[in-house]
Amino acid sequence: MASIALKTFIGLRQSSPENNSINFSKSLPTNQTHRRLRINASKSSPRVTGRNLRVAVIGGGPAGGAAAETLAKGGIETFLIERKMDNCKPCGGAIPLCMVGEFDLPLDIIDRKVTKMKMISPSNVAVDIGQTLKPHEYIGMVRREVLDAYLRDRAAEAGASVLNGLFLRMDMPKAPNSPYVLHYTSYDSKTNGAGEKCTLEVDAVIGADGANSRVAKSINAGDYEYAIAFQERIRISDDKMKYYENLAEMYVGDDVSPDFYGWVFPKCDHVAVGTGTVTHKADIKKFQLATRLRADSKITGGKIIRVEAHPIPEHPRPKRLQDRVALVGDAAGYVTKCSGEGIYFAAKSGRMCAEAIVEGSENGKRMVDESDLRKYLEKWDKTYWPTYKVLDILQKVFYRSNPAREAFVEMCADEYVQKMTFDSYLYKKVAPGNPIEDLKLAVNTIGSLVRANALRREMDKLSV
Repeated sequence: MASIALKTFIGLRQSSPENNSINFSKSLPTNQTHRRLRINASKSSPRVTGRNLRVAVIGGGPAGGAAAETLAKGGIETFLIERKMDNCKPCGGAIPLCMVGEFDLPLDIIDRKVTKMKMISPSNVAVDIGQTLKPHEYIGMVRREVLDAYLRDRAAEAGASVLNGLFLRMDMPKAPNSPYVLHYTSYDSKTNGAGEKCTLEVDAVIGADGANSRVAKSINAGDYEYAIAFQERIRISDDKMKYYENLAEMYVGDDVSPDFYGWVFPKCDHVAVGTGTVTHKADIKKFQLATRLRADSKITGGKIIRVEAHPIPEHPRPKRLQDRVALVGDAAGYVTKCSGEGIYFAAKSGRMCAEAIVEGSENGKRMVDESDLRKYLEKWDKTYWPTYKVLDILQKVFYRSNPAREAFVEMCADEYVQKMTFDSYLYKKVAPGNPIEDLKLAVNTIGSLVRANALRREMDKLSV
């Protein structure tokens, strides 16, 4: 929610990500099923004979589903391996408006269209956010089990082979252009749940298998800091659900998280209540209890229907690419600080990586190498790295103490901040600002921080 609130404060300007998109061979309608990429493959790459290029996508979340669909449409023999076809990741489930159009998502998989948000400070001062939204604008709320299944099904319709299996390890190529050998346990209907050990030879691998990525371990991609996200799905009465019909709540304070926020997000027939932390993982259940207490009467009497917990990466891995293996989504570490957003960036990175493979292989006719996959990383970093840096700064400035969080909530009451934040979040580009309003925002931000520091000093005196 705070995605670009300080953009003018640090002097960031960025062009639209669309300017960096891959060119297509001809103009096509945005809703056309098959899109053919312009051929720019290196002529020195050896041709694949007797078959098309084979690529395995490990992981069937938004990153894996988007990657597999793009590969299959681009002429690649595609295998998607996913263990939990009904996986319910503990995820707030918010997606920006631009994702609905970019990924042709049907409206019936969106549980709620959030047009109002409440940002609630440590002292329970609530600021209403959303007054600058246009009538057609909203934040979509989805359930991951619904979104993920839809993207996997669409990949299968495009020609990808979707395998219910657990990826175990892979053997590296023994010579240039020789295959990777993947080892996995297959759980199809014939094995009756026992599983069957299988192998698969492929020419390239996309690791979309989350924060605990086995693909990342296979290429020694290095570790990263991670948060623990904890979420309870709570079914509340119809009259209480009416309150959350198009409203989401975000709570900040040391009680709900020392370095993140707590949330209450509406779903189809229940609310998702959760929190997360990097620095105090052992206390996550205490923070979750505090989040429920803050929501108080609005969820009282509700029934917990599901409890979920999962690691969330805090920054990109030291290495995201090796030879013909690339990481995307959570496996690469593409979750933003401050807001904790990951769904859009997962799907976008999966698509970008797949596009680089399709383009580099001449639609599956040539072998690819590391230079082809590196184009995906270069495009990704150029397009989104500034956004990640801004949110990193925001988290360090405003999540460090309760007085700073009070200043943050105070700043969110500003209509200009809300407009810039929503415009940037909904369309994933830094919106052009008004120089005069930018200056006012900088002055107000400094003033809020000064007041926060003064309040913190007074609170420190009281605690002595």
